[in-house]
Amino acid sequence: MTRGPEDAEHPEHPEYTEGSDGLDDVVVACDIGGTAIKAGLVDARGFVRHDHGVPTPFVAGDGAATADAVLAEVVRTTARLREAAAERGGRVVALGVIVPGLVDAEAGLARYSENLGWRDVPFVRRLTKATGLPVGFDHDVRAAGAAEQRLGAGRGRRDVAFVPIGTGISASLVLDGRPYAGGGWAGEIGHLDAGSGLPCPCGGTGCLETVASASAIRRRYEERTGRAVSGAVDVAARLERGDPDARVVWDAAIDALAVSLTGLAAVVAPELVLIGGGLSGAGDALLAPLRRALDARLTLQRRPELRLAGLGDRAGLLGAALLAWERVGVRVAEPGPPASRPAAHRPHAADPAT
Repeated sequence: MTRGPEDAEHPEHPEYTEGSDGLDDVVVACDIGGTAIKAGLVDARGFVRHDHGVPTPFVAGDGAATADAVLAEVVRTTARLREAAAERGGRVVALGVIVPGLVDAEAGLARYSENLGWRDVPFVRRLTKATGLPVGFDHDVRAAGAAEQRLGAGRGRRDVAFVPIGTGISASLVLDGRPYAGGGWAGEIGHLDAGSGLPCPCGGTGCLETVASASAIRRRYEERTGRAVSGAVDVAARLERGDPDARVVWDAAIDALAVSLTGLAAVVAPELVLIGGGLSGAGDALLAPLRRALDARLTLQRRPELRLAGLGDRAGLLGAALLAWERVGVRVAEPGPPASRPAAHRPHAADPAT
């Protein structure tokens, strides 16, 4: 049994247990990352009913071959999960897929991925043809942010920014209850000039990612001290123990994040900012000083509440599931106590060619 999305945020809710009749209608959700593909069967209440994971296939120096290999793996994974659903009396009604990089969701294209090397890959057309399923498709961070707003720590809020801080930094925006994509270009706050003065691989100078990403915090601490650390959260732990070098590196990251979130507040005015990614593991060592730094900068802007994201590494998978359910006309209900949950919606059979 896999726990549902509300368990982390609402431990008082009884655990969901699968009935003896097995599965009802489900979707296949695939979160394609640079190193792994996370997949699962997700029902219309947002519960992950079966997990499956495989390494992301990669062909060095050949983005087209990598795209072909990834698509083939998604097709194989979908077939395995359909078999798993059928063995338990269930039916897969749609497929949801999310990918990193620049994405044109309306056209169904993965425009570009720096890490995977592909360009203009027609994910939706190829997967629809190969699986016979309706396919929902979008950017990984944008889908994860939608899941956080619908099922995670952003429930009940209409203007939410989800900011995962890991190797890079970006923002997924839900404005007036709707994900905002800007044609696939919105949310790249990692490349706002936060004043670091450092060169960025994007070609700019001073980008937020050069000083405040988890990888940058680790790198800058090691460069400053000559001492190896396991990651940015390790730097936070050394900060708590009074390490002055950790203080310098951490404070620079906090200041840069405050600069960028001030700009975000001025332009899109989120009522809630959810911090995710690897750096969120620092907890209050991150949130407390970031709140103070942001409060010191804001004047007439709407002051967003800062919280940690709630879905962890399941956010992308659940976001892909939301896309799949929406593709067949189903809106996954916000979770509540089991007694008050509505019955799962039963979508009409969809024409695979649509």
